[in-house]
Amino acid sequence: MLLALRRYGRELLRLRLLTAPAMLLPALGNIGINYIAPLIVAKLVGRIAGGGATAVAVGPLLPYVLGFAGVLLLAEALWRVGLHCLNRLDARGIENLYVTGMDELFAKDASFFHDNFAGSLTKRVLSFASRFEDVVDTLTFSVMGSFVPLLFASVVLWQYDPLLVVGLISLIVFTGVCVAPLIRRRQRLVAQREQAIARVSGHVADSLMNMDTVRAFAAEEQEAAEHRSRVAESRRLTLRSWDYGNLRIDTLVAPLSVLTNVLGLVLALGLGAADHGVEVVIVAFTYYANATRIMFEFNQIYRRLESSMTEAAQFTELLLEPPTVLDPPSPEPLRGGAADVRFEKVTFSHGGGRNLFDGLDLDVPAGTRIGLVGRSGGGKTTLTRLLLRMTDVDGGRILIGGQDISRLRQTDLRSLISYVPQEPVMFHRTLRENIAFARPGATDAEVRRAAEAAHVTEFADGLPEGFGTMVGERGVKLSGGQRQRVALARAILRDAPLLLLDEATSALDSESEVLVQDALWRLMEDRTALVVAHRLSTVATMDRLVVVDRGRIVEQGTHQELLTAGGSYAKLWQHQSGGFLDDGAGPLAPPRARLG
Repeated sequence: MLLALRRYGRELLRLRLLTAPAMLLPALGNIGINYIAPLIVAKLVGRIAGGGATAVAVGPLLPYVLGFAGVLLLAEALWRVGLHCLNRLDARGIENLYVTGMDELFAKDASFFHDNFAGSLTKRVLSFASRFEDVVDTLTFSVMGSFVPLLFASVVLWQYDPLLVVGLISLIVFTGVCVAPLIRRRQRLVAQREQAIARVSGHVADSLMNMDTVRAFAAEEQEAAEHRSRVAESRRLTLRSWDYGNLRIDTLVAPLSVLTNVLGLVLALGLGAADHGVEVVIVAFTYYANATRIMFEFNQIYRRLESSMTEAAQFTELLLEPPTVLDPPSPEPLRGGAADVRFEKVTFSHGGGRNLFDGLDLDVPAGTRIGLVGRSGGGKTTLTRLLLRMTDVDGGRILIGGQDISRLRQTDLRSLISYVPQEPVMFHRTLRENIAFARPGATDAEVRRAAEAAHVTEFADGLPEGFGTMVGERGVKLSGGQRQRVALARAILRDAPLLLLDEATSALDSESEVLVQDALWRLMEDRTALVVAHRLSTVATMDRLVVVDRGRIVEQGTHQELLTAGGSYAKLWQHQSGGFLDDGAGPLAPPRARLG
C-alpha cells in the first residue's frame, strides 16, 4: 500500500499547480461555512445578550449580517474554483496513471504474463488509475477539508482559553491511539478481501476467454459452481472487513465522540462563560461538535481511503518483482549489415532446474535457411524465444550481425526479426489491422500485397466486410489455417532481415501448405531464416537441417546428407514417410526447383 501511496504522491507533486488549489480552496471554503460563519453568529448573539434592548437595533447588527453573507458567498466561490481545479487534477492524473500502468506492464517479460490472469491484470491496472480519483477526492473533502479547518478552530479557541484547545487535541490524539491497532488489523482483512475479488475477476476472464472449450466439455455448471464458490468467499471476506470496521472501530469512536461534545460544553461553561458570556459557549460547542463529526466519520473516511489504496496496491505489488529481461543501461546502437546468427556456449534452464542447453553452439550464416527439427521438447522453440529475448540465457551469448543481443534494446533487436509463432493469436480488431500490426504505417496496397502473398485474399474477399471484418477475440472467427496465413502476411509485411517460423504451416491442409510455401520461399530469399518444424517435408529443401534432441545438436546437414548418414533424422523421416504424419505430398521444394 505504501508503494501505491508513493506513486499517487508523485503524481500529485507532478500536478502541484492543480493540487494546491484543488485541495486548499475547498478547505478554506469549509472554514468559512463551518467556523467563521458560526463565529460571526456567536458574536452577534453575544452582542444582543450583552447590549440589552438597544442591541436589537438594525444599525449595530447590520455589519454582522453583511459579514455573515459575505463569508458564505466567498466560501461558495472558493468551493467552485477548487472543484474546477479538482476536476482537472483527477482527469490528468487518471490519464497519466493509465499510461504509466500500461508502460509498466509492457516492461514485464513473457513469464510475468504466463503467471497472471489477463482479466486480473486488466482489473488491477484499471483500478490503479481510476482509484486515483477516489483517493484525491477523499483527501480533498474529508482529510484536508476537515483537518485544515480544525487548525483554524484551534487558533480561535486559543484566543478564548488555551485549555479549550488542549482538551480538543487530547481527545483527538487519544482516539487515534485507541483506533490505530484496530486499523492495522483491518488492513490485513481488506488485503484478503481484495485478493479474493481479484481471484473472482481472474476466473471470470479465464472462463469467458475459453467459452468454446467450456461448452465443448459441457462444463457450464462446473464453471458456474466454481464462480459461485469464489464469489461466496469474496462476500465472506468483504463482510468480515466491513463488520470489523463497524463493530470495532465505530463502537470505540462513538462514546469518545459523545465525550468530546460534553467536554467542550463543560470547558466552555466553566472556563470562558465568565469572561466572554454566551459567545464562547456557542463557539466552543459548535467547534467541538464539528470535531466530533469528524471523529465519528473517521471510520468511513478511512474505509474509503483504505479501499482505494488497497485496490491500487494490488497493481503496484506486481511491480515489486522486477522483470528478468531488461534493456542494458547503455545499449549499443543497432548496426546494419549482415544478419548472421551465432549461439556461443549457450546455457539455459527452465525455472532454474536441469539445464536444457549446456554449452550449445550454432552458426547460421547470413542468408542461410536453417530447418530446426527433432522430437517435441528438444528445445527448438526455446531457441527461437532466446533469440527474441523473450527470456535470457543463463550463460554464453547470442549474436546477430556480430552484436550481442543482450547489449541491444529489445525493440531494436526485434525490429530485425519477422516472427510467426506456432499458435498465432489475433487482436480483436479488423483483418487489415491485424496484418498491418507488423508495420502500422503500411498503405492499403502494401497490406493487400502481403495478404495476396500469404493467400489471405482467398478467404478475406469473401468476408462480409472484407479486410474491415472484425476477427473476434484472439481471432476466434477465423480457422487455425486462416490465422496462420494472417500471421504469415504480417511477417511478409514486416520485411525484416531475419525470419523465425515456429511451425508456421502446422495448421494448414496440404493444398494450402503448397500455396503458402510459395510465399515463404519468396520471403526467405536473401534473408536468414530459422524454421522450426515437426513435419519434415516442410523443411526438407532447406540449406541445412539441424536436429535438436534434449537440448543438444545431434546432427547437421542437408536432407540428403542426413538420410545417407542413417542417424536420428533418417529414422524420423522413415517414421513420417511411412504414414504416421506425412500428408503424402513429399518434400516441398522451392518454386524454382519444382519448375526446373
